[in-house]
Amino acid sequence: MILETKFSVSYLMHYNDVSLKKWIDKMKILAIDSTTEVCSAALMNGDEVAHRKQKAPRQHAKLILPMIEELLIEVGYKLSDLDALALTIGPGSFTGLRIAAGVVQGLAYGADLPVAIISTLAVLAQGAYEQFNSMNLLPALDARMQQVYWGAYRINKHGLAEPMIDDSVSDPDKVCVPKDDNWIGVGSGWQVYSDGLKKRIGQQLQIYPDCYPEAKYILPLAQDKFERNDLVTAAEVLPIYLRDMSE
Repeated sequence: MILETKFSVSYLMHYNDVSLKKWIDKMKILAIDSTTEVCSAALMNGDEVAHRKQKAPRQHAKLILPMIEELLIEVGYKLSDLDALALTIGPGSFTGLRIAAGVVQGLAYGADLPVAIISTLAVLAQGAYEQFNSMNLLPALDARMQQVYWGAYRINKHGLAEPMIDDSVSDPDKVCVPKDDNWIGVGSGWQVYSDGLKKRIGQQLQIYPDCYPEAKYILPLAQDKFERNDLVTAAEVLPIYLRDMSE
């Protein structure tokens, strides 16, 4: 069994209502991610997080439901005991996006649960913050076809990744980010297109190319959305294909 302390609890402290904070601390959210080579699931149970992950390209459809079942058994819950579901909706692998959306739609319909939808790049940035304490982050994923999915995120006072610009897809030499900040590069895009990205940005960057979005880093972002009632229904769980939007 894998249990970890809940992430980014600091952002809860802006609540003055003690009873509300106690209720929030008991929230139960199940999150999944299948947007890259790594498939993962995580379950927040109050102040603890149980999670699973496996790097297994093209195996996500076989892995994700058993992961979810294992997590529910671990914490002793039924799906209907949860407060919400969460997932990354893109950008990422077209097949992986459809798998995650289909799974969450089915679970949300069956248990009548609301859903928090989160950007894959936001989760990548959140994970880099949690692991390396980096505050200004440039997540980039290999989009194939000599392009990258990219974004620019800054960690706010509550310990959550916030976008500085809209997530985009482009050639590496067309990436454009806010200037005059100490940016950190994270994600597979920095491994595949490192030279082109560094040349375009014009900074000496520290990069972490082996970072992947993981479901456990969805949870603080999903919890924030739950608190703000920024949720969707099962029918509204749709992948975001940035390449279609850019055409």
